[in-house]
Amino acid sequence: MSARDFRPGAEDAGRADVRPARELEKIVGHTFRDPSLLEEALTHSSYRNECRDRRTGCNERLEFLGDSVLSVVTAEYLFKTYPREAEGFLTRMRAALVCENTLAVLATEIGLGDFMYFGHGERTDGGGKQRKSTLADAFEALLAAIYLDSGSDLEAARAFLLPRLKRMIPEVSRQGEDYKSILQRIVQQTPEEELRYEDLPLCRLSEFQPARRRLRAHQAGSGTGSRPPRPHPAGRTGRGLDYPRPERGQHSHRTPRKTNICD
Repeated sequence: MSARDFRPGAEDAGRADVRPARELEKIVGHTFRDPSLLEEALTHSSYRNECRDRRTGCNERLEFLGDSVLSVVTAEYLFKTYPREAEGFLTRMRAALVCENTLAVLATEIGLGDFMYFGHGERTDGGGKQRKSTLADAFEALLAAIYLDSGSDLEAARAFLLPRLKRMIPEVSRQGEDYKSILQRIVQQTPEEELRYEDLPLCRLSEFQPARRRLRAHQAGSGTGSRPPRPHPAGRTGRGLDYPRPERGQHSHRTPRKTNICD
């Protein structure tokens, strides 16, 4: 039996449903020169804890390295692909692409859970191979294993990661964009429009600030914000907030009195 055919605990009946690691090599498009790296990436801590051989490792250390490799490769790709976008856009996109949900989807696409080695508890309830956090961690560990097996070559990591990550970009772009960003993008695509935010006349409300958005002379929307309003000078937006007088011995920065009466 070659090292690539080795499966930890294969003598146990409970390990019989683990797919051979060489099948995963075909799926990811990388043949490991050091199969022990792949074995480690596929070993969950629950298996290590139950293993009689205490030298058996688990994928937590590889997960640690894979997290950094993932961040570097993703950030570099976004930086080169979106040269006109600001730092805020790049940060939001990277966060969406490297989050647990995205990585769990990528892990599920390659059937990663079917190749992993779990302890009895994780294996019998079936939760291990379906749990998002477990799959995401294993995906990072697999990425690190490919990186190390290639002599710490980021190009091998890119070849494995980027084709899969690119397919996720349209989806995470829609999910990660808030309504304010969508409105601003639409306005930017219409040169004759001008977006302006206006505070409505202040109410005596301690928790909500009414506001509205205008596109030139047309009101585009209205709503309230959770940030407490700032008092404005009289004559511009009304009398401001009605703060109660501080009682003797108390500080003056008390919460405004709640009332539903507008000026």
